[in-house]
Amino acid sequence: MFFLPVCAPAAVKPHTLFSNGAVLQCDSAVPVWGTAAAGEKVTVTFAGQTVTTQADSKGDWSVKLKPLKPNAEPQTMTIAGENTVTITNLLVGEVWICGGQSNMAFGLNGTANAKEAIAAANDPQIRLFTVPRGGAAQPGRDVSGSWSECASNTVPGFTAVGYFFGRDLRKAVKRPIGLINSNVGGTPAEEWTSRETIANTPELKQHASGASSLYNAMIAPLQPFAIRGVIWYQGESNASRAEQYQTLFPAMIRGWRDAWGQGEFPFLFVQIAPHSSQPPEIREAQLISWQKTPNTAMAVITDCGDAGNIHPTRKEPVGARLALAARALAYGEKLEYSGPVIDKIKVDGAQAVLTFTHVGGGLVAKDGELKGFTISDTGTNFVPAEAKIAGKTVIVTSPNVAQPVAVRYGWANVPDVNLFNAEGLPATPYRIQVSGK
Repeated sequence: MFFLPVCAPAAVKPHTLFSNGAVLQCDSAVPVWGTAAAGEKVTVTFAGQTVTTQADSKGDWSVKLKPLKPNAEPQTMTIAGENTVTITNLLVGEVWICGGQSNMAFGLNGTANAKEAIAAANDPQIRLFTVPRGGAAQPGRDVSGSWSECASNTVPGFTAVGYFFGRDLRKAVKRPIGLINSNVGGTPAEEWTSRETIANTPELKQHASGASSLYNAMIAPLQPFAIRGVIWYQGESNASRAEQYQTLFPAMIRGWRDAWGQGEFPFLFVQIAPHSSQPPEIREAQLISWQKTPNTAMAVITDCGDAGNIHPTRKEPVGARLALAARALAYGEKLEYSGPVIDKIKVDGAQAVLTFTHVGGGLVAKDGELKGFTISDTGTNFVPAEAKIAGKTVIVTSPNVAQPVAVRYGWANVPDVNLFNAEGLPATPYRIQVSGK
């Protein structure tokens, strides 16, 4: 006599992001998904809502909760099928992805003020999730990991930029904050871009061998978890291909937005800091990406670099400036979130008169006379220039240039610059030329 094996039904299992201690996004529909036995009935109950669905033939299921109100009080979610999964200590607030390469991966324990910051980092209303690092040939469906409350024993290795961003944002919006840490040092943007996006962008097709690995393993599995937006610090590994980055980076953003299905969510990024290996063209590529990509912002950190260290340790101002941008773009606060950005050039005799956007409360020369400007009467040969603030403009001249046609500011690997606005935010480096010259 023998017995045939009995196949037990697959247990209901939610995606890993739906686990104890998570933060769910407020004020938008919240997808909840996972796996179960094929055809199994699955019921999700949370915050007064109950939604039922049926797993498909592959065992996949998903539901959408109606928009949730912010809630700092821990709540419980149940997901029931043949078995019941109970998820506890859930908050409803603001969820942000913290992506990029090593300057986003840089831990709080390596920052200039690490000891004080770690000692003060005890806030159970900030929750942290780190995606394990690795690549994949095909888009993944889930990740391993767990949520933890922000505390002195959980935060030291977490992204410093992400932590400072979340800390400042929480103070401003007074809601729970969920930070999803997904980054790998030394990685170019094409690794974080979907294969479909690269294949559908003619200028990038030659990079479709080997690209998308990190996107597949560390971004695709997070979709479509409801988020407010993304903060991003990357570009160093694309610095030698800055012109291509003008296409690649906006395409990457567009691909993420298309895959998430949440529209043009805020995408806030950091301009590359001054460093001996980082040419001005990569900062220009980021500036151009910002200008042509809707609902994005760029945090300029010309005052936070280190010529000899690709990983500058002053991360607190970086997080603070990203939080300012989030408050403006994601939460509608009427505040200045960027330093001055070049707008137009007008030539008046021997003077180049520059106008700017994001002037805020006025232009400021920090710690002395303006510096970092060069001027040219050919567009190719530049000489040091004198620059003075005149109201909302900067007037640039040189005794060696009688008829200027172009001006550059901070156009160096390690720019020595000091143009700010009254809000204390630095101007982005740039180059500008008289139209037609």
